[in-house]
Amino acid sequence: MASVKKVQVTFDCAEPERVARFWCEVLGYVVPPPPEGFADWDAYDRTLPPERRGASFACVDPTGVGPRLFFQRVPEGKVVKNRVHLDVRVGTGLVGEQRLAALESECARLIALGAVRVRLLPADDENESTLVMQDIEGNEFCLD
Repeated sequence: MASVKKVQVTFDCAEPERVARFWCEVLGYVVPPPPEGFADWDAYDRTLPPERRGASFACVDPTGVGPRLFFQRVPEGKVVKNRVHLDVRVGTGLVGEQRLAALESECARLIALGAVRVRLLPADDENESTLVMQDIEGNEFCLD
């Protein structure tokens, strides 16, 4: 029998720390402590070669349950739809107008953080409503 593995979700982006801090706000995640011997991540970053400074950042679920999110700087911008995306589960167990209200409320909170509303996927015979959004660098995610 296979063992359960921990996973990390990695984002390619232009500004790793900025995107990581956005997702901390979205998910209630936190920035992990810096490596031992460093007062903060800026102090650690200053020890790196210039080309590696600001090249990556991470955030973690403070409960230890959710996956670590890792953000790495890449030179190219986003040009196509994500092949993988996060579903932020804000409407679990809700249906109809209650679900829409929960999605809209969270959407408004995230827009204030810099997210962009893309479109509402209305409920059908198989699925409840979902809101498609983009983070501050255009990565798609859903409010589910």
